[in-house]
Amino acid sequence: QVQLVESGGGLVQAGGSLRLSCAASGITFRNYAIGWYRQAPGKQRELVASVSSDGTTNYVGSAKGRFTISRDNAKNTVYLQMNSLKPEDTAVYYCNPHWGPHDYWGQGTQVTVSE
Repeated sequence: QVQLVESGGGLVQAGGSLRLSCAASGITFRNYAIGWYRQAPGKQRELVASVSSDGTTNYVGSAKGRFTISRDNAKNTVYLQMNSLKPEDTAVYYCNPHWGPHDYWGQGTQVTVSE
């Protein structure tokens, strides 16, 4: 059974940092590309960053230069280091391992950035 456990969210002031983690079990983690998505209230879920199975990273929009995605295949875990956080980063953050037809979502972790 596939299980994804996201953690590391919380309340932080603008300019602060958080490190999100997503620990996976039940999949051959190294085969999967992993995306971090976020969904703010009333908005569609959007991709923030992704890392491929070979470690290639991609960042979208305002995540560029502030966020860093990384993976540790030995620990079956993907991370999202978020620096210089802004109130507009407030959202529920989800990890999404995907490989071919296999596509999984975690339960999400709340990130709230105050002024």
